[in-house]
Amino acid sequence: MRIVVGISGASGVVIGTRLLSELAVRDCEVHAIVTQAARAVIRHELGPKFRFPKGVRLHDEGDAASPLMSSSFVVDAMVVAPCSMKSLAAIATGYADTLLVRSADSMLRTGRKLILVPRETPLSLSALENMAALKRGGAVIMPPAAAYYHHPKTADDMTGFFVGKLLDLLGIPNDLYQRWQGA
Repeated sequence: MRIVVGISGASGVVIGTRLLSELAVRDCEVHAIVTQAARAVIRHELGPKFRFPKGVRLHDEGDAASPLMSSSFVVDAMVVAPCSMKSLAAIATGYADTLLVRSADSMLRTGRKLILVPRETPLSLSALENMAALKRGGAVIMPPAAAYYHHPKTADDMTGFFVGKLLDLLGIPNDLYQRWQGA
């Protein structure tokens, strides 16, 4: 599979970076678009020593020459995790001024899988309306909503749950979280 992971400037960058790590060790061609705001959040939340996983192809959000600019560069799926409300609004309205938004727009235009992980709470009416428009347009909206039935002990347990759910949506087998087996 060829997968694009966008990481925009919202808290929760660990979800996107963990997804990159999980995809990099599987049989996937992984492309990452990391916004400037996301790079600042990564430094704050993950520290200055953070490094992207080997094998991930990094693309600058301003790279107009990137193959990801064109829908003729076929990818199987794109995930934006976390997805800031700014990026979500731009994707919802087709304001494709960056590589991240242009790539997401290509996914919607071609009917390919686009998964957005909006990281904001509480939600404004405009955010909800943008999410509804994106859902009508074919996107999957997956907020990082916590589950407790698997008795998470650490933040890493919660991140594993979210990333496991994303891999499920991509059709990639994983055992990152304990699945519900009934009461």
